[in-house]
Amino acid sequence: MVSVPRLVIAAPASGHGKTTVATGLLAAFAARGLAVAPFKVGPDYIDPGYHALAAGRPGRNLDPVMVGEQLIGPLFAHGTAGAQLAVVEGVMGLYDGRTGAGDTGSTAHVARLLAAPVVLVVDAAAQGRSVAALVHGFRSFGDARIGGVILNRVGSDRHEQLLREACEEVGTPVLGALRRADAVAAPSRHLGLIPAAERRAEAVAAVDALAALVASAVDLDAVLALARAAPPLAATAWTPAAAEPVPGRPVVAVAGGPAFTFSYAETAELLAGAGAEVVTVDPLRAEALPAGTGALVVGGGFPEVYAEQLSANEPLRRDVAARAAAGLPIVAECAGLLWLCRALDGAPMCGVLDAEAAMTPTLTLGYRDAAALTDSPLAVAGTRVTGHEFHRTVVQPRSGLLLSPAAGAAWGWRGADPEGFATPSLHASYLHLHWAGQPAMAHRVVTAAAARDAPLERAP
Repeated sequence: MVSVPRLVIAAPASGHGKTTVATGLLAAFAARGLAVAPFKVGPDYIDPGYHALAAGRPGRNLDPVMVGEQLIGPLFAHGTAGAQLAVVEGVMGLYDGRTGAGDTGSTAHVARLLAAPVVLVVDAAAQGRSVAALVHGFRSFGDARIGGVILNRVGSDRHEQLLREACEEVGTPVLGALRRADAVAAPSRHLGLIPAAERRAEAVAAVDALAALVASAVDLDAVLALARAAPPLAATAWTPAAAEPVPGRPVVAVAGGPAFTFSYAETAELLAGAGAEVVTVDPLRAEALPAGTGALVVGGGFPEVYAEQLSANEPLRRDVAARAAAGLPIVAECAGLLWLCRALDGAPMCGVLDAEAAMTPTLTLGYRDAAALTDSPLAVAGTRVTGHEFHRTVVQPRSGLLLSPAAGAAWGWRGADPEGFATPSLHASYLHLHWAGQPAMAHRVVTAAAARDAPLERAP
């Protein structure tokens, strides 16, 4: 049983201020001395980075579409170990789920799975008494237990009084009212907020400002009382040790640093649980992969923003290319796929893939039910997964799929051409996965790392 106090921060739609409120609450309660555990509904990588700064522990994702609803409680239990309070930031609008699947994957779905009360954040900048109709509609539409409202972008004392009176009419307590505060706004670009790891000093200052704003504008005692009203949750904590660990402690290098910030916390935990020594490498600075590297995992991020710096690191690019040619197991998703290409927007990359990558104005976004088409270090052909795409780039093969004639496509899904690149030693794709839903993948990667007969210490 999990008895940690918890609440879900939701909104009528995107842009109402969920991240502002969730991050501010995490930071404000942490400043009070509470151990707070942060979570984000859905596949988003960026918000958890700000949550982690605020809470002082990893931000984690709860995505029933990618891992299955049966794992939400166990992953929550795992992430709340030692915590006194859990704050779960929702995704999009409260009842917005996977397209065509009702509320599956929605904030309301996760709140239901966690038996957690909901705080509705409402952007009230252009609203008066009509806010009562909006709140009443959200309370009566579905089964989410809305325990209170936090009003955002309130203009004046008079405006706040009007809004509070309207919410009282429909029996919903107002837990706080935030005024407009440009000092705590986080800058955005083509895929949303700029990750905290790319602007650490500014992000820390913004989180501190959010803590002060929320502490002054929100009734923290009332919020905590609401969280403590959540009933015990019947769940056993998830464990990253899915099978007997691979012997020998093979080294698995995982890309990190400002250019590769997108990685679920459970990925490294699963690799370590499978027996690996996980070593983080920053492709902007490292001149070679760590000595004895048996496999390389490159997650998502923004290599397009750092293309010139990544290209300038020629020693690492040569090292990765040489190790790949020698059969080093490599698993790359989205940003990692771009880095392995010959070039990204004309800037030379690693050249492992005989393909060119480029930015495009078109956003590709959505869940995909996919099947592996080719055996690779990540999956056996025929493996079925649900993953997520989120990018504004395209990858165009130049001559065949790979430098190797044995290459095949990584994934196939309905209504699309085969996607990605796969060989017995490489898997590179736009599709990103939450490995907690497929723990055998981590074990497969570590097994491949251990099977390396003589990994290169450093390419010439």
